[in-house]
Amino acid sequence: MTAPTESKSAASQSALRIRKAAVLGAGVMGAQIAAHLTNANVETVLFDLPAKEGPKSGIALKAIENLKKLSPAPLADGTRAAAIIPANYDDDLEHLKDVDLVIEAIAERMDWKLDLYKKIAPYVAPHAVLASNTSGLSINGLAEALPEEMRHRFTGVHFFNPPRYMHLVELIPTKLTETKVLEGLEAFLTTVVGKGVVYAKDTPNFIGNRIGVFSMLATMHHTEQFKLGFDVVDALTGPAVGRPKSATYRTADVVGLDTMAHVIKTMADTLADDPWHEYFKAPVWLQGLIDQGALGQKTGAGFYRKAGKDIVVLDVAKRDYRPSEQKASDEVAAILAIKDPAEKFTKLRASTDPQAQFLWATFRDLFHYTAYHLADIADTARDVDFAIRWGYGWKLGPFETWQAAGWQQVAKWIEEDIAAGKAMSKAPLPKWVTDGRAGVHGKNGSYSAASGTDKPRSQHPVYARQLFPDPILGEKFDQGTTVWENDGVRLWTLGDDGVGIISFKTKMNTVNDQVLDGIQQAVDIAEQQLKAVVIWQTGEPFSAGADLKGALGLLQAGKLDDFEKMVANFQRTSMRIKHSLVPVVSAVRGLALGGGCEFQMHSARTVAALESYIGLVEAGVGLLPAGGGLHELAIRAAQANPSDPFEALKKVFETVAMAKVSGSALEAKQLGLLRDSDVVVFNAFELLYVAKQVARALAESGYRPPLPARTIPVAGDVGTATFRASLANLQAGYFASEHDVAIATRIADTLCGGAIERGSLVDEAWLLDLERKHFVELAQTEKTQARIAHTMTTGKPLRN
Repeated sequence: MTAPTESKSAASQSALRIRKAAVLGAGVMGAQIAAHLTNANVETVLFDLPAKEGPKSGIALKAIENLKKLSPAPLADGTRAAAIIPANYDDDLEHLKDVDLVIEAIAERMDWKLDLYKKIAPYVAPHAVLASNTSGLSINGLAEALPEEMRHRFTGVHFFNPPRYMHLVELIPTKLTETKVLEGLEAFLTTVVGKGVVYAKDTPNFIGNRIGVFSMLATMHHTEQFKLGFDVVDALTGPAVGRPKSATYRTADVVGLDTMAHVIKTMADTLADDPWHEYFKAPVWLQGLIDQGALGQKTGAGFYRKAGKDIVVLDVAKRDYRPSEQKASDEVAAILAIKDPAEKFTKLRASTDPQAQFLWATFRDLFHYTAYHLADIADTARDVDFAIRWGYGWKLGPFETWQAAGWQQVAKWIEEDIAAGKAMSKAPLPKWVTDGRAGVHGKNGSYSAASGTDKPRSQHPVYARQLFPDPILGEKFDQGTTVWENDGVRLWTLGDDGVGIISFKTKMNTVNDQVLDGIQQAVDIAEQQLKAVVIWQTGEPFSAGADLKGALGLLQAGKLDDFEKMVANFQRTSMRIKHSLVPVVSAVRGLALGGGCEFQMHSARTVAALESYIGLVEAGVGLLPAGGGLHELAIRAAQANPSDPFEALKKVFETVAMAKVSGSALEAKQLGLLRDSDVVVFNAFELLYVAKQVARALAESGYRPPLPARTIPVAGDVGTATFRASLANLQAGYFASEHDVAIATRIADTLCGGAIERGSLVDEAWLLDLERKHFVELAQTEKTQARIAHTMTTGKPLRN
């Protein structure tokens, strides 16, 4: 995040104004980059070669169609596929004349890329930025193929796969790239596309893949050295050490073993002088799998394959697959459970357990390699740690892990292992490593080996939008001033803008009595002292919904009155949010389920991060939404079509009855769980900033809460009967159990206003009473209580 130049003129600080983009190459990465630009409302043209048969743009058309089938979904809303414009290089280069950003994402062949640049150069608009999504080719080398007048607006921009979900984008300037181009692109990528930008030097594989692939190579080398199974290595190199569940060999299967081998070969071909060069080759067993066509997930077999319902793993010695055990030894599991990193690393290094020795060896060689190459590949240690965290999903980057474990002690052990010939390379640690420092991250910033100084975070204005940026090890941010708190919530302020922030204190930000009472009290205080309120959590999720354990306890103890009071209090809280005299804005990211969804539905406005997974999921545990959610949907349906609310109810009935959870904030709008007026933010680190701005704007515009609704037209018994007919068909086809139908019928009855005539007028209290009645009656059934208990025990729904 440190720009390569010092000067930052005011004129160069705004994001590029990008209305339209073009992506060259409709392969896996190109098509998904086009999809994500389209998610962000950037009109995008997707180019590829002309097809030999059928429509001339058939290759791009097929790629766009394929986007709808991929999982995880590249499109945040499947309907957006139609907005991507398919094109081919023979007929459609004229499109480039009104494009503001061109991203080239064709195969990693320097000659092909250079030929394409020559072909498009006459058509690219004079103001347009041209970027290559190469994962490792020289950006300066590519720039040489461009006409001289285009080179100042050419750069490398490397997305990580899958582009929608991986936070990292590496920005790789050439010697001639203009500062204003880089700063504009950095702001665009950060805010509009929602990414974490790291500047990389123009070296093979840049930062993320240079360090990440080396880490995998070191892991593969030591797998052989310590004779461990692939499944055991995955047990050791996944969540147990703060890395994704796919760990090492499952990740290789997902990426594709042929792709993995290609990246390794790129390192071997381009890094001849690297002291670790002898290890830049695919192990025999990796090459063997590739030769057999076992390329991982895409071919159904790699290091792992499915055998019926079981997962089996390759056993190199037997040259066959065996059942996967994926378990660390008891001794190593105990060491990895130690909270103190210094103690953990001391015990790993001292242990004689081969698994512990393997872990120490892989960390040692990763630390050694990363320190040795810091000056060559990145401006600061922070850039390396963010690149690995954001591009590979690690909780801590290599330098953070080393520093947390005790910098000088670990450095001493590395030097001892180098001297003893245990390390993969005899290359010495750089002198700066052992100069008495306590690490590379401190109060003055992060260490730059190239300049020999500590450098603070980037001062680019776009980062002023991140009130709580992703912290590097040891970083602390202003936690604000507490206005009031109880055991459930904290009401606090940040700065003096008069906007309060409500944050929950419960695990997974679930909702219990203290949270309900706390929100009501906080809104009372806000009406007296503040202009507006934002409900924002200091970490994901927004809220996993009601505290089921407490609810089930009341039911099992026979305390029905207390249970009904809790439900009434839930509804009261939602209504307090809705009718607050100061605007309450919900800032949602991650899961917003059940009660969490209902709170945001009753807010004056919701500001949701793109990756928000929102749903009224109560049907999954045998209940219906009773925090005002169904009442609110009924009101919205009446407002949308007062003469026939049933039309608007069709979509939301299915959403609630099937306990659907949106795959994104954009999809939540399609499902009717967010309003058209709600705001979607692409960078989750900007969420609080935008929510506060929206809350202030509402307050400044003279906000008044909606009037209590006293004449709500409902679909009545006719609407409920229509829904019941469709449910009977589902039950007859064995798609729904008898209890599923009972739950869905009560949902329908509540949405339609009960057993009254179609078109009858009711008030909010009527709908809330109906919602509460059905909820309490369902909660008393044996099957619902069984569903709640099963979900609490297993985390999975029960179909009974």
